[in-house]
Amino acid sequence: MRYFITLSYDGTRYHGWQIQPNGISVEECLRNALTTLLRKPVETVGAGRTDAGVHAQKMVAHFDFDDPIDEQQLVYRLNRLLPRDMAVQSVQQVADDMHARFSATSRTYHYYIHTRKNPFLAAYSCEMHYPLDFEAMNEAAQWLLTQKDFASFCKAGADVKTTLCTLTQASWKQLSENSWCFEITANRFLRNMVRAVVGTLVEVGRNRITLEEFQNIVSTHSRSAAGESMPAHALFLVDVKY
Repeated sequence: MRYFITLSYDGTRYHGWQIQPNGISVEECLRNALTTLLRKPVETVGAGRTDAGVHAQKMVAHFDFDDPIDEQQLVYRLNRLLPRDMAVQSVQQVADDMHARFSATSRTYHYYIHTRKNPFLAAYSCEMHYPLDFEAMNEAAQWLLTQKDFASFCKAGADVKTTLCTLTQASWKQLSENSWCFEITANRFLRNMVRAVVGTLVEVGRNRITLEEFQNIVSTHSRSAAGESMPAHALFLVDVKY
């Protein structure tokens, strides 16, 4: 039987979702907890692979287990066992052919920035020390919806078969006088893609590149042409749909 598990986590102290040989990962903590409680080795597959320091308000993973599970009781016991920076919202049996990664139809990320020093935002938002033209940034973001190949925003050396993605949403929204959120939705994301997109949009917002130059950067399909990757601590996976 296959089960979907929905969880959230603060990624600050983790080396990303995927199990790593040189550091603690979210997946490792989850697998160890499931294995302890179910008393059998459990393998998990996540909907995505968030990088080191990236957070998730909603991550979905699946695991297989031969015996029936008291789902509500497992949620309770997992939350007692997992560290305080991880929380499980639900465990639900699904069809055997459902796959946390490949069955997902869309994923949504948020990236937060603020333009005035604020100690209460610093841990989860990126502080900008210069004015930004959000109107220009939104114009560039909307243009991205017409594109398919995002190789310019894919981390160099990433093991991917294709750099094609279908974006359905990309926009900056003002949250308060000095804080903003970039929301982006796509069927899939490349490694480091969102932070590279944001970094390049910031270049537009600083008037360091024009919209035409931004379009040319995307057309080159070269990561070296795009802007710097933004810090991980301000990025959140917020939704996965099936």
